[in-house]
Amino acid sequence: MGAPRHTGPSSAKRRHTPTSAECFALSGPSDPPDPAFNAYRKDLADVALAGRVIASHYAEPVHRTVVTSAELRSAPQDGAELIAELAPGEHFRLLDDRLGWAWGYAGKNRRVGYVRSESLGAQ
Repeated sequence: MGAPRHTGPSSAKRRHTPTSAECFALSGPSDPPDPAFNAYRKDLADVALAGRVIASHYAEPVHRTVVTSAELRSAPQDGAELIAELAPGEHFRLLDDRLGWAWGYAGKNRRVGYVRSESLGAQ
């Protein structure tokens, strides 16, 4: 008699894994919305953009209020481009808050950017 036959994971019947082409209708040219007015990055996007942009995660914005004058900046650093000055009482929609910087959008125009976390309070 021969050696026993081994049946390991490599010999198990594999299930079919659908590809993106099979599960998602990807057609037409890519036309992403303006990131200055639509909150999305590769790692995170506003859930309202779920059908329009691809991101690793989507989040529902958390409503915050500016409690002290704040500078909305293009990146999480003091030397980054100044986008707008936010006054106390203005609304800010928070999507991410880490290392002292909050990312989201503010104002009637929904300008996207970063503000110092300590300048925001609960709504």
